[in-house]
Amino acid sequence: MEAAIKRVYASAFSQRAKAYLRATPYRLEEEKMAVLLQRVVGARHGTRFYPEFSGTARSHNFYPTPPLRAEDGVAAVALGMGRAVAQGEQSLLFCPRHPRQPIHMMSVEDEVAHSQRAFWALDLDHAGAESMHEIQYGLDVAEVDGTLYAVGSTYSPEANAIYDGLSRPGPRVVTFSPVLKHDVFPLAEILSLLLDMARRGMSRPAEIEFAVRLGRGDEPHEFGFLQMRPLAVTTGFEDLHLDAIPHERLVCASPMVLGNGTVELADLVMVDFERFERSSSRVVAQDIARYNAELTSRERPYLLIGVGRWGSADPWLGIPVTWEQIAGARVIVESGFRDFRVTPSQGSHFFQNLTSFQVGYFTVNADQGEGFVRWDWLAAQPSASERGCVRHLRFDPPLEVRMDGRHNRGVIFKPGERAGA
Repeated sequence: MEAAIKRVYASAFSQRAKAYLRATPYRLEEEKMAVLLQRVVGARHGTRFYPEFSGTARSHNFYPTPPLRAEDGVAAVALGMGRAVAQGEQSLLFCPRHPRQPIHMMSVEDEVAHSQRAFWALDLDHAGAESMHEIQYGLDVAEVDGTLYAVGSTYSPEANAIYDGLSRPGPRVVTFSPVLKHDVFPLAEILSLLLDMARRGMSRPAEIEFAVRLGRGDEPHEFGFLQMRPLAVTTGFEDLHLDAIPHERLVCASPMVLGNGTVELADLVMVDFERFERSSSRVVAQDIARYNAELTSRERPYLLIGVGRWGSADPWLGIPVTWEQIAGARVIVESGFRDFRVTPSQGSHFFQNLTSFQVGYFTVNADQGEGFVRWDWLAAQPSASERGCVRHLRFDPPLEVRMDGRHNRGVIFKPGERAGA
């Protein structure tokens, strides 16, 4: 414990912490240190220790799809330790007020493709005096441990269907159906109650983190309420009528946008859609980090456009940047692959940084009719510099970004174009 406290204290002086602070109005020497000790929620299963599931819930959903409303909230939950949700890995999204209506799951193929395939647990075999390690395990391990039954379903390739429970043979899929449909645990009701209390108590939207251990036999279940914090939501919405703007005046448009208001940016860092290869995503992340460092040192906020999911822990799903590697971006655009639909990133820490620093966030899936990026127009613009498939463009006059926070829509105008023109 003493070693852990020392590492927490030392972390305030790390490069990551310094990069984080540079994006805020605070100074490093003004920071105060506190350490909160919490008992880990979970149970021992052989050499592993973990809860049945854990996650986060927010009282405001920045990406509502009808009939869901923004004020209904959203939760992200995963089997095992909460690292999967915090890092933006595959997890299940649902609305606590409408738990039987999955978010962004339009078909059986979507559910299978976006299902959690591994979980995090503490490795007790290697837990020594100086450290404790979290290790990823496959779903087969959770099934042997008896923890998959509460969250698992079975996929039948022959019928192309997903059946609740684990009684059938076939690939396992994490759907949380036993919890959300069959009342194995009243998760949705608890989250709805806590989010209402948090919103009233903080007088603003709030986010909570939780973990759940299911009891065996007569043993009671345990809901661990881990923390609560305010959720930044932009205000002062404008009536922008963005749908009426001709596409030829725009670089990008999206019906799924986080943020509100107008931003002008002269610098753009982009990942070339035609040249990007998923196998090189880690190299691309380093190239983006170099541009971020250069522009941040010159106090030049920029527009960042890329392919796949930003901040993904899986390099095949997107570009695995950490927050300090893109902290100078004022607006971020996330565009889907040709063969893969990008769901809006809702990883807890990455998402909290976006909302706290009021970063505009566009999600585009052109093949699904969800907005567009004019890749052909961007490819025709001269580069200020290039690193591999990462290009830095500079515009005079600057690009104008308009975001309608009430309807979650946004557009990016070409240089010289304006909303009122």
